[in-house]
Amino acid sequence: MKSQHVTDDSYNSTNSLPLLPADATFADRLRALIGDSSVSAFARKAGLGEGLIRRYLQGSEPGLGKAEQISRAANCSLEWLATGADFRHQNAEGVDMAALESAIRLASIVLGTPMIVQEGKAMKLVVATYQYLRATRRPDGSLEEQSSQAFAEYVAEMCGLRPAGSESGGRVNIV
Repeated sequence: MKSQHVTDDSYNSTNSLPLLPADATFADRLRALIGDSSVSAFARKAGLGEGLIRRYLQGSEPGLGKAEQISRAANCSLEWLATGADFRHQNAEGVDMAALESAIRLASIVLGTPMIVQEGKAMKLVVATYQYLRATRRPDGSLEEQSSQAFAEYVAEMCGLRPAGSESGGRVNIV
């Protein structure tokens, strides 16, 4: 299978994600997950033998346990890996808003400084951005920070936290 590539310019023009056809096989999806990495490096990351990964790339299909190991290592949805359906990235688990609000309130008390995210709309922005970051994590485990910032700006506008089209304060490093 020859795959096309779509470049995601929102974070860097050298990073491209393969666009797979609807009839892509397990081997095609595995090849997309491996990307520019070596088969041996991917096999180590998944905790499987290189020969086994090469067999999958040649058309063999793994059992559920091995497929799950691969999906966890690549941070991808098991359903997508097996069938091509669903989203490629694992869905972020739900966030317990009450627990998050309490955690931020307690952190504010411990640090002796109020935290701006205690306001409801700001909390929604934090949670939505957190879930977006989790859902779009790259196969290597790194986060899509620039595209996530664009998403956060969009959500902030939708929540009325800032006027539409206004510029953000720039890139801030969070410690």
